[in-house]
Amino acid sequence: MEQVQPQLPAYPTVFSLQGKLALITGGGSGIGFDIARCMVQSGARVVITGRREQPLQEAVRILADSGSGEQAYYVVNDVTERQSLNGLVETIETTYGPIDILVNNAGVNMKKPALEVTDDDFDRIVHTNLNSVFSLTRACAQRMMARKQGSIIMISSMAAYYGIDRVVAYAASKSAVEGMVKVLASEFSGNGVRVNAIAPGFIETAMSKTAMSGDPDRFARAMRRTPMGAFGKPEDIGWAAVFLASEGAKYITGASLPVDGGNSIGF
Repeated sequence: MEQVQPQLPAYPTVFSLQGKLALITGGGSGIGFDIARCMVQSGARVVITGRREQPLQEAVRILADSGSGEQAYYVVNDVTERQSLNGLVETIETTYGPIDILVNNAGVNMKKPALEVTDDDFDRIVHTNLNSVFSLTRACAQRMMARKQGSIIMISSMAAYYGIDRVVAYAASKSAVEGMVKVLASEFSGNGVRVNAIAPGFIETAMSKTAMSGDPDRFARAMRRTPMGAFGKPEDIGWAAVFLASEGAKYITGASLPVDGGNSIGF
């Protein structure tokens, strides 16, 4: 008897985010904005958050032009105020519907020799990039686990892959995020919630320009070990996030995807 093969979804459909709602922290600018833009173009509705209302309003206006209809919304929120995060998730789900995708994009960096980093400096970076990420992830995951579906995406860094000088607090926070991805994927994936990370290489953003400004040797070293020989674009991270959030990645969890032009394997 001839075995009947299961029907595969159409190629474009498997990468579609139609009908999904994504929460993207720090979505008003930089990489977060381009993740939101790519997700809107893939059919998702997005809620972006940040501390300043004006950039969020402008981002939503641009996103509305890039999608089809009303697909982008914003909520003013500071992720470092961890006591507010359960309320943030409650508000979003009550107003816009269940959160299917969480992108923990909001983060801060600081370039300073390790011996000059104060305890307050270190605590501020770790609190924003790690502690707050865990709190928001927990708030979303509790609801996703009950619904037996969800995709959580962390934004990691090359600083978690190898030693980059003068970013000790940032590297510590992103290395911890990488470890958290593995543990959460182990705990959540049996209940339909996937957890993955994207590790951007050198991407053209305001943060990277600040890190490279006045430091031509640092720029040259970055390019020497990047086989593609160029900075990436924020949308390169955006499309990677679309993939990881889509059904095309339904069997991927606990992974860290370098989007870096080969930097992580360069010499």
